[in-house]
Amino acid sequence: MTTSPALQSVEDVLSSAGVNPETGLTSAEAAARLASHGSNELRSQPREPAWRRFLRQFADPLVYLLFGAMAISLGAWFLEGTHGVPIDVVVILLIVLANAILGFVQENRAADAVAALADMTAARATVLRDGRLVTVAAAELVPGDILVLGEGDAVAADARLLSASSLQVQEASLTGESEAVTKSVAPLSELGSLGDRHNMVFKGTAVARGVGRAVVTETGMDTQMGHIATLLDETADEPSPLQREISQISKTLGGLVIGIAVVVMIAIGVVNGVSSLEEVVEILLLGVSLAVAAVPEGLPAILSLVLAIGVQAMARRNAVMKNLHSVETLGSVSVIASDKTGTLTKNEMTIREVVTPSGRMELSGTGYEPVGEVTITGDEPRVRCEAERALAAGSLANNAQLARVDGVWEVQGDPTEAAFLVAQHKVDGVPERVGAWERISEVPFTSERKMMSVLGRRTADEHVRLFAKGAPDVLLERCTAELAGGDVVPLSDQRRAQIDADIERLSSEGYRTLGVARRRALGQDPGTFAEDAERDLVYLGIVGIIDPPRPEAVEAIAEAHRAGIRTVMITGDHPVTAARIAADLGIAEGQPRALTGREIEAMTTEQLNQAVRDVDVYARVSPEHKLRIIDALQAGGQIVSMTGDGVNDAPALKSADIGIAMGITGTEVTKDAGEMILGDDNYSTIVAAVRQGRGIFDNIKKFMRYLLSSNMGEVATVFLAVLLGGVIGLADPANPAAAVVPLLATQILWINLVTDSGPALAMGVDPEVDDVMGRGPRKLTERIIDQHMWWRIIGTGLVMGLLALLIYDLCLPGGLIGGLERLATTDAQLITARTTVFTALVFMQLFNALNSRSDTGSAFDHLFSNAWLWGSIGLVTVLQILVVEVPFLQAAFGTAPLDWIHWVVAVGAGAAVLVYEEVVKLVRRSLRS
Repeated sequence: MTTSPALQSVEDVLSSAGVNPETGLTSAEAAARLASHGSNELRSQPREPAWRRFLRQFADPLVYLLFGAMAISLGAWFLEGTHGVPIDVVVILLIVLANAILGFVQENRAADAVAALADMTAARATVLRDGRLVTVAAAELVPGDILVLGEGDAVAADARLLSASSLQVQEASLTGESEAVTKSVAPLSELGSLGDRHNMVFKGTAVARGVGRAVVTETGMDTQMGHIATLLDETADEPSPLQREISQISKTLGGLVIGIAVVVMIAIGVVNGVSSLEEVVEILLLGVSLAVAAVPEGLPAILSLVLAIGVQAMARRNAVMKNLHSVETLGSVSVIASDKTGTLTKNEMTIREVVTPSGRMELSGTGYEPVGEVTITGDEPRVRCEAERALAAGSLANNAQLARVDGVWEVQGDPTEAAFLVAQHKVDGVPERVGAWERISEVPFTSERKMMSVLGRRTADEHVRLFAKGAPDVLLERCTAELAGGDVVPLSDQRRAQIDADIERLSSEGYRTLGVARRRALGQDPGTFAEDAERDLVYLGIVGIIDPPRPEAVEAIAEAHRAGIRTVMITGDHPVTAARIAADLGIAEGQPRALTGREIEAMTTEQLNQAVRDVDVYARVSPEHKLRIIDALQAGGQIVSMTGDGVNDAPALKSADIGIAMGITGTEVTKDAGEMILGDDNYSTIVAAVRQGRGIFDNIKKFMRYLLSSNMGEVATVFLAVLLGGVIGLADPANPAAAVVPLLATQILWINLVTDSGPALAMGVDPEVDDVMGRGPRKLTERIIDQHMWWRIIGTGLVMGLLALLIYDLCLPGGLIGGLERLATTDAQLITARTTVFTALVFMQLFNALNSRSDTGSAFDHLFSNAWLWGSIGLVTVLQILVVEVPFLQAAFGTAPLDWIHWVVAVGAGAAVLVYEEVVKLVRRSLRS
């Protein structure tokens, strides 16, 4: 068994790695090791070949229906003797291919967007090769590379430290611990948990402070991040609600098409009789016409385009979707489970209170902008003087930097330390500025010591002092006095009890507390400055620090609540701190309960399922806890989105309905596990994406309502005309007893092509008409087309069919009403009547597009807000005029020119559909009020 590098000496590790720490690997050796060990990347599923992704576009029930229509039409063409071109087959085939190409292209665009983001955020590393420092892609690191680490660097591989100077590494992405871990070089006596391996650094973590060098020991899937990544294999992908709904609708539609076609063909066969092959062919052609009329051929293409447009719109808002169908799922979420730091908060630690022996100072303002008001409780002069000295000491025992760059205040280093610098700038008259002191030595912070000290020399008079800050209880143990006003007085038991009470109060309010102390250090040798010098300190005060919420997150959470969406905070922070932040953000009212990981471990599945109904804050949780929380929420019928940035978040992201990975701080594993990547790591971007998702879902319902009701109108026209043709005078002049197809197959195809494309796609990008965030999330049991919508679709289709019959009755001799013609039916009259109905159906569908923009709102609300819709209506109108009036198009589509009376009849029929829908909506609004 190989000995862990953490247990080996530096010399043994270098010997095993075969590398000189002064020169590093040679370029040739690095290339050879890269070929041997492989890329320093986590294993991912191989990308599906392009040909397979293209063929997958045909795996849709609607496409199967179109193939069926093609087969019937092609069979009929063969039975007719293969005369001419089977135009039905050609047109349908072109539509299917166009849909496949559009879906293929749009999926590639989404994948390219994710790949582009990955390229922009790809990690790089500084290594020692050929005796010089070079920067290489993290994927090119190999075992034996000498990794050079500095503050703010991402650790690109697992490595054994060779040197460390005040080196602290933020390992929250791997271990869940929020505190940075201080690193050292000495070998370990025993192999503990990852958090205790202080002489190792791990892939996916980040350097918070200091510098160091390390030899790479593991890369790729052999790293600790790679081990955790294997957890993802235990969770399976589920189809999105949209995919499930579309599949069900496709099955329903398929059954409807088959049923209607069979009924009509049987009815015609019974009425006309079947005595020849030619009559059989005519019946089959009629069945094909009905199938084509019922199937919205443009639905797959329009659905893909609308979802792709949604992906592009979200990308412009810093939200990149990896899967088109996940856009709609995001719009259906009922719970957003979010990490705290950086997403809900600004990750800008802020000192809000300084408690001193004589009182306390409160500071307003958030973030790194050193602007805020000072409020003092107690003896103002004394408290101000004490607070200024406490802030000065904390600013001196500090490794962060605060500077104004291009008018914006920025920090480098630990945000907690930066909080002292910002607070010091807020307070006027601080007597001991950082610049007045020269720092000559340091005893760095460690998680065991929980404090740090620096030795400073005042440049004006060579005065030397020790400044210390750390956990208040640890610091107080080293204090023997306190500075009250200008006097150093002994620290009595009564004062210690009072300080403990202050610490408890701040902690209960969600503050992180740090104590500050100092003492004179005359004669202290900087070379021997060590922990034993941290004694006989003079207590200065304690500070309460909080990470301010993002202002936009507060508004976004309120908007989410208005939309009926719960925000759940899952964090590794202290439960009291988590509860306070949750209250400040408006996640919960009052002082919310924070459920801890330890409590979750003690709960049964049933108990946790019950608890998650009411708990909105979870603290001190592990990856397994996050998975249990997500599963419990889903068990309660919730559609859950989960945000995360660390490797420990990845399994939960994979299990959630929508996994949201951080684009800035997120690891490779989380980006691979999530369906969405946040480019700005901002919670408000999630809510904006939810709004966009809801809008997309509304638009899907709009164009489906439009497509299905319009196509139902074509089916009703053919069906009713066949059944009632004799009543309205629709008959074959050569055989008055025989039924006549009211619309030609080419006319039906034309209607579908011009009305099912432009107007439907325009509704797919319709601006928000209704208040999408003013209603609750879509329930899992809610269908895209519910029973109410089906009745509306059928009702509108029947109105269109009845209006078509009325036009036939008006345009042909005989029938129920006296029409425009008085003589016996001729072929020319039949063609004119058919052309009028054909044109009327086009206008009915154009007016129906205006109706379909809202289920309850009037078509006249926001009437001109969609320029694309009006452009498509204008284009379709022009094309229809050309088909009716241009001679060679008349021959192709079996039309005849219309006089002004027939045009008025056609347009009037379209307007009648608008009036019908307006009455229905008015009645529905009246019933709701």
